[in-house]
Amino acid sequence: MHKRHFLISTLLLITSCLSSISAVAAEHNNLKRLIPSALKAGDTIALVAPAGALDEQIELDIAVESFEAMGFKVKVGKHVLSRDGYFAGTDQQRAADINQAFADPVVKGIFAIRGGWGCNRILPYIDFDQVKAHPKIVFGYSDITSLLNAFYTKAGLVGFHGPVGVSYWGKDQAQQLNDMLIQKQKVVIKNPDDKDADALTQRKHRIQTLRGGSASGKLIGGNLTVLSSMAGSDYLADWSGHILFLEDVGESLYRIDRYLSTLQMAGKLQQLNGIAFGQCTKCKSEKGYGGFTLRQILEHYFLPLNIPVFMGGQFGHVKDNNILPVGINVKIDADKGQLILLESAVD
Repeated sequence: MHKRHFLISTLLLITSCLSSISAVAAEHNNLKRLIPSALKAGDTIALVAPAGALDEQIELDIAVESFEAMGFKVKVGKHVLSRDGYFAGTDQQRAADINQAFADPVVKGIFAIRGGWGCNRILPYIDFDQVKAHPKIVFGYSDITSLLNAFYTKAGLVGFHGPVGVSYWGKDQAQQLNDMLIQKQKVVIKNPDDKDADALTQRKHRIQTLRGGSASGKLIGGNLTVLSSMAGSDYLADWSGHILFLEDVGESLYRIDRYLSTLQMAGKLQQLNGIAFGQCTKCKSEKGYGGFTLRQILEHYFLPLNIPVFMGGQFGHVKDNNILPVGINVKIDADKGQLILLESAVD
């Protein structure tokens, strides 16, 4: 009798979870997708710190000067230099800066000054009705994955996975921002061609095709660790028919295995049309007998899906971090290691 009651309780729990997941998917599918307006020279952007605290004032100065050098005016969030443990202020304070930036008619884009950890904690305090009423460019990567996916799921807002304020902003990153967010170009996101002058073949920025072919769908994704931490929540969209991109940093490979297992068990990977894996920076391989390579782990989870997959894309925790628009229709070409925008990422 006890075993029967256990089985019934387990079945009810599974049914409840599936109903919740279905409700989230239905809510997202009924949302109108919101493509933010393009930026232009002289626009005001807001710098916010939704996660980790800044270590020094000079980090803020460099970020402000980088955006000013690209022709923007900069408003700094009220709590950017606040501190609460390892966060840039309390959860409520960090969320308040984001809500204020969406409500401010002068602000045309919202850029995270850094990642770290903490965006999941502020999601309950975000005013998603404000996001829907005033859709704007939201930009960042790493822990900002949480915000980009939550805005897409809860408000239908297209966001941008790319360098944060304290990241290296060079000519290539500035040009990408200009092409995608100002000029509205349907860009091709690919690795640089930088064969050494005396090399017989390209050695850096190599693409590895795990399964060739091409497919289309809306782009979704971000940092693997953050995405797995959101699995099962109502802040993670239905991935049916999407193209997934992933990156990570500072993780042992067994943890990469664990995070992918989480997404697999949550039924997320099985929904996809294609996968682009970027950089796994400082991801330590296992020592001794029985360790897997990163490619072997990815092949284990991705090859059975029978969809186009490549690894080695130039995005993630790297100096030259490509910009990827979350929620925009793209084509993945796994043989070339490219993501081709099929529509402009901004209006």
